[in-house]
Amino acid sequence: MKKATLFITALLSMAVTAGAKNVAIETPGNTLVVDVTNGQRPMFVYYGAKLSASDMANLKPAAGFSRNEIYLPYGPAPAAEAAFACRHSDGNMTTELLATGYDVTSDGNSTVTTIHTKDPQYALTVDIHYKAYNDVDMIETWTDITNGEKGTVTLTDFYSATLPIRRGDVWMSSLYGSWANEGQVDEEPLTAGEKVIKNTDGTRNSHTSHAEVMFSLNGKAQENSGQVIGAALCYGGNYELKVVTDDSEYHRFIAGINADNSFYHLKKGETFTTPPLALTFSDEGLSGASRNFHKWGREYRLAHGNDLRRILLNSWEGVYFNINEENMNQMMGDIAAMGGELFVMDDGWFGGKYQRNTDNAALGDWVVDKRKLPNGIENLINDAKSHGIKFGIWVEPEATNTASELYEKHPEWVIKAPRREISCGRGGTQLVLDMSNPKVQDYAFSIIDNLLSKYPEIAYIKWDANMPIQSAGSQYLSMDDQSYLYIDYHRGLEKTLKRIRKKYPDVTIQLCASGGGRANWGLLPYFDEFWVSDNTDALQRIYMQWGTSYFFPAMAMACHISATPNHTVFRTTSLKFRIDVAMAGRLGMEIQPKNMTDEEKALCKKAIAEYKEIRPVVQLGNIYRLVSPFDHKGLASMMYVSDSKDKAVWYWWKTANFYNQHLPRVRMAGLDPTRMYKVRELDRIDLNPLDCEGKVYTGKFLMETGLDVPYTNEVEWGKKTDWSSRVLYLEAQ
Repeated sequence: MKKATLFITALLSMAVTAGAKNVAIETPGNTLVVDVTNGQRPMFVYYGAKLSASDMANLKPAAGFSRNEIYLPYGPAPAAEAAFACRHSDGNMTTELLATGYDVTSDGNSTVTTIHTKDPQYALTVDIHYKAYNDVDMIETWTDITNGEKGTVTLTDFYSATLPIRRGDVWMSSLYGSWANEGQVDEEPLTAGEKVIKNTDGTRNSHTSHAEVMFSLNGKAQENSGQVIGAALCYGGNYELKVVTDDSEYHRFIAGINADNSFYHLKKGETFTTPPLALTFSDEGLSGASRNFHKWGREYRLAHGNDLRRILLNSWEGVYFNINEENMNQMMGDIAAMGGELFVMDDGWFGGKYQRNTDNAALGDWVVDKRKLPNGIENLINDAKSHGIKFGIWVEPEATNTASELYEKHPEWVIKAPRREISCGRGGTQLVLDMSNPKVQDYAFSIIDNLLSKYPEIAYIKWDANMPIQSAGSQYLSMDDQSYLYIDYHRGLEKTLKRIRKKYPDVTIQLCASGGGRANWGLLPYFDEFWVSDNTDALQRIYMQWGTSYFFPAMAMACHISATPNHTVFRTTSLKFRIDVAMAGRLGMEIQPKNMTDEEKALCKKAIAEYKEIRPVVQLGNIYRLVSPFDHKGLASMMYVSDSKDKAVWYWWKTANFYNQHLPRVRMAGLDPTRMYKVRELDRIDLNPLDCEGKVYTGKFLMETGLDVPYTNEVEWGKKTDWSSRVLYLEAQ
């Protein structure tokens, strides 16, 4: 692979000297072609399946009214949507970016193509980078904007990239929602006008929308067929994704930092780097694009992306703030007895002068509350050891309360607009700390550093963020630089996280933000997983986990079995249904086990043992979504298949219950049609086995015909419910 990369690099370098215009950026199965002619604007030519050399030679930019520039600045065509705009040091608002050449370098297991552009009248340069991976179909693109002018240049728009998409029957799939309803799927055709998806939260960016989209080029998206382009902005802050459909031949997709109230003063000699936009193409539908994102994420973006995740019990819904040694020890013993591997103590363990009995006090005072835990964290770690499990703990480093010793000492550390009153959030007292301030960065690092240096056996950190930026302003930034807040907050956060990961590379860290508020590829390089949602209701989780799986692998999605009635929607579902939904991600529990019956504990113990068996397939395998809950067919079904296609896990959840209901038979996907697969049901509660239990089928039959399963779980009369689900394990013979 390395020799091939060097050969490609040499070829491309020769192409520069030979005066060739087309520059090819290639992955194993994708090709992106850009026309780079010195003195001209770089133009988009092609993006899709891998091209042959002969087809490549015949390509040229679209003729006529196409508007297919790869990075159009404001000025040459003011009526077109610009990817870049600035005010030059002399006040000029227009920019022209013409190609001055390109180069290709090797970067580990990838190749980086950099297209150099410059304004012919100003010493302003923009380098457009494309990083193509050699082992996965993913291209990352971003820009470096450098000011060589004599004075300051003010950036007013600075997107990461533009991707023209040829008009046709193009549909866009995106994610939307709210707290406790994250990851909902929206599908719509691209029509004339603008489609804008943006975030202005400041700290979290994926509750109400997501910085990821998919484009189906063959009409309404299908899961396992059709041409799909996937795009994910790798950024944790405010973003804007925009699709502009005007009177030209292309939809123009533009993505990057949301520049609203974030204009940036670029000093002489300074470079501004935009976050990468990750792009993939698949001719195997939405699931094919998802598989590309999952593989790339596990290999290159997610912390410990090739390590299996532990099965844990989190204390939050079990006891909330009622933390004490007896509760913690009892919960540790119970999860250990059920086969769990980790216990996480959530909110409520800390506080000195102010006690943390509700959500309105003590954030920032990260000392053990000896009134609740008189023997300290050491005692809890020893209890965990005695039960044979690991111990984890919850923190919220970016926040404080007005009722805290931290706020009394450092009121200047909180986000607060100049000359305005502070604006509080959760509990009526919560405030966000200003991560643009280096002193706050040091403080946030010290929280983790103090815990892990004093208690090195802590194996897991749950990092939460429960408040957006309100009354936007910084007491640290100068009055001239107040517009830096949204950007510098995330620069400071990332700097802190890099420092933590450098010193503590092995600890598992969960990214939580009032649930799924930070599901993005910008922050996940520093985290092992994220909390999908604070809503643990199994039925609603099917929808949320489905949408979230478009871009994020199962190992990153924390999915917990909780109590009923559910604490958010108060729905009562069967325990099996809750187990079967949680087993589709990183399995965990969010419950007080002492309130469970012995029969329920036994069922969970059995499920945990079976999940350990299928864990490598679920967490490291390839996803195939089969029947979407958003299609409202009364069921949802998906599966994971190992790379070698020797094992697969198939999920079937009933989402509605009516008498005389008729559900489609589900055809499987991703199997080897020539191999034989033996079927075994997991988490079985039925009195009698399924007809397919223990039988052997060809992969061809399972993919072309599928299996019929009963619509209900056949149990004793007094145990019947209106919820039914199935998990089947397939092993090649």
